[in-house]
Amino acid sequence: MRQKVLAWLAENVPNSRINHILRVEQMAVELAENYNLDREKAATAGLMHDLAKYFQPQKLLQMAEVAGLEIDEVLVASPHLLHADVSAIVAKDTFSVQDEEILQAIANHTLGRPGMGQLSCIVFLADTLEPGRGDSAQLEALRKTSFENLERAVWLTCDYTFKFLLETPSLIHPRAIATRNWFMQKSRTKQAILSTTV
Repeated sequence: MRQKVLAWLAENVPNSRINHILRVEQMAVELAENYNLDREKAATAGLMHDLAKYFQPQKLLQMAEVAGLEIDEVLVASPHLLHADVSAIVAKDTFSVQDEEILQAIANHTLGRPGMGQLSCIVFLADTLEPGRGDSAQLEALRKTSFENLERAVWLTCDYTFKFLLETPSLIHPRAIATRNWFMQKSRTKQAILSTTV
């Protein structure tokens, strides 16, 4: 399966992006091992997370519409945000991936989703924090947090991404904001419980 996916990527994605994909795959596996999750699932989701990254905007919109995905005005204005959801469609249709956890991890890697599972969290984090993204102090701190506290890492990684989007300036999808808020609340609630039990 892995060789088949790599061969497909070689025909549909530039080399620089394949290097990113391989680093995401590696970091997802490391995070999975850290949290005692299925490393094979993490590797598969990491390897397939950007299958649709270079699809044309019209193709992304068309595939999303056929699949019955909700398409709002932000997605119409920025169709590239659909590449995660469409990558999950390609994983299912082209590579016969049936595992719902893997498909969700692929679909959620860009915008996240409130309440998403641990596998989705680690692919979401690996996509933004893989070593090729840079070595600033902030990124290093986020990487450290991602191995210590998944919820807090998702919240803080959302904040990191929003700063970049605000400076660009780019549209921020409501689902990304909802993801950030959910994981911030979850993290704070957990912290409050911990501090009362100590």
